[in-house]
Amino acid sequence: MFFTLIGLTAILWIWAAVDIFRARFKNPVSRFLWLVVIVFFPIIGSLIYFQFGRRRTRGRKIFNPDFRRSH
Repeated sequence: MFFTLIGLTAILWIWAAVDIFRARFKNPVSRFLWLVVIVFFPIIGSLIYFQFGRRRTRGRKIFNPDFRRSH
């Protein structure tokens, strides 16, 4: 039971960190502040980020190459 709780906490923390790195924040300082919050408060910080932080982003970075060539 204890190891399951630690595993779920680690997954939540990693998921939040990856989401923060992939998101495009309106303010560049926001990314740093959210990372500080989830590092110092892994469980509560991650939950707070998923509840409130994701609303403040402009969406995900999407790979959208332009393959049209002008010849």
